[in-house]
Amino acid sequence: MRLRTPHGPARAHLHPADDSIGALVLGHGAGGGVSAPDLVGMTKAALERGISVALVEQPYRVAGRRSPAPAPQLDAAWAAVVEQLAAGPLEGLALAGGGRSSGARVACRTAAATGAQAVLCLAFPVHPPGRPEKTRLDELDGVKVPVFVVQGESDPFGMPPKRRGRTILVVEGNHSLRKGIATYAATVADWLAARLG
Repeated sequence: MRLRTPHGPARAHLHPADDSIGALVLGHGAGGGVSAPDLVGMTKAALERGISVALVEQPYRVAGRRSPAPAPQLDAAWAAVVEQLAAGPLEGLALAGGGRSSGARVACRTAAATGAQAVLCLAFPVHPPGRPEKTRLDELDGVKVPVFVVQGESDPFGMPPKRRGRTILVVEGNHSLRKGIATYAATVADWLAARLG
């Protein structure tokens, strides 16, 4: 499904659940796409719990570019996509936003604007590798709804601290989150179902 944004067309891959209890809108990482293993695993687990999923490709990816657009453009495009999904195929459903890495940052920054009832962060990049002074924790801390973070124990992008309203699941592996996907996706999907249902 192609969707208009202020920065060119985005694409949403819709996975509707039977008798849906809510919807999860997920974005990809900076250099990757919506076929990342953690996004695919999360989609499967969510569908099994009656949560519809929309995997969103940002306009720069739809246009064939690898380098991400600046944050304000990503956020504006994301907000436009979520608004159209909420008024169309996901109408009437409670929404959770999320994504992997860069997509998680976008979901955090736009949580209030999009009316997300929860946010899922797969490998939130707390800081650039080896640059802890360049923290991005303000984006995570700014979310006013429940947040679930899945973080690899050896992620070079850092580990977010525990905080009220934030659930952190530390899993084996690094930023790719390729190990134990079915297990952590099931845990996250149960958490989402409790918040959206």
